[in-house]
Amino acid sequence: MSEKVRKFSRKREAIRTVLANTKSHPTAEWIFSTLKPEIPDLSLATVYRNLSEMKENGEVQSVAFWGGKERFDGNVEKHSHFVCDKCGRIDDFDFIMHDKELDGVAQSHFGGKIDFHTLVFHGTCCECVNE
Repeated sequence: MSEKVRKFSRKREAIRTVLANTKSHPTAEWIFSTLKPEIPDLSLATVYRNLSEMKENGEVQSVAFWGGKERFDGNVEKHSHFVCDKCGRIDDFDFIMHDKELDGVAQSHFGGKIDFHTLVFHGTCCECVNE
């Protein structure tokens, strides 16, 4: 089966660049409002469509839903996340290494094939704790 050949898209590249240059794990709406001043004909639907394609192709990952909105990460390397359940802040936990043994343990109990896992910690960030 041949892969779909995608022609260059200035809008898709702008979305990719915004995601690569932020650690905030933004929503589609945030990406849209960030890019709209420089790309006046950009629509929110275009942002959603491109994020969906990029997610499907492994170019971005969906980290969490908070406040009913999906949050994205341009860093697709295996790493963990922390989500503050009070304010919605999402931080990378790069210091927690991906544990392939955990994939094996889960697979032995599951009976299917596990390719990878994601690890997301939930709690309250230090700013919210100190309020």
